[in-house]
Amino acid sequence: MTPVATRRLRVVVAKVGLDGHDRGVKVIARAFRDAGMEVVYTGLRRSPDELAEIVLQEDADAIGLSILSGAVVPLSRRVVEALQARGLDDVLVVVGGIVGEREVAKLRELGIEGAFGPGTSLAEIVSFMEANAPGREA
Repeated sequence: MTPVATRRLRVVVAKVGLDGHDRGVKVIARAFRDAGMEVVYTGLRRSPDELAEIVLQEDADAIGLSILSGAVVPLSRRVVEALQARGLDDVLVVVGGIVGEREVAKLRELGIEGAFGPGTSLAEIVSFMEANAPGREA
């Protein structure tokens, strides 16, 4: 039996909305790259529709949202809806930033299992991505 080649996990990392702080998302992007993932960083102030289109165009396995505002749930909801509108139901969505326990529960209701608040280790986030992102054959 010939082994099936798989491509590296492709992750879009993004700042959605008006949040202009990108130090944390750049740290996460570096951790994903160091773990062997292919990372596409979208830059600041992207709309949910722009992000969904980037995920589609990049054929991404996952999207990681960095949100440091109180709008983590509504912004995440809008991204999930934009992904679904493009038939991207199989894309793993993770959220990091200022995410409290109340927000975690609401994000899970949206289907977002990966929600990481302050103090979460990079190793924990990387492990979650590796264990939960859908694999794609080359």
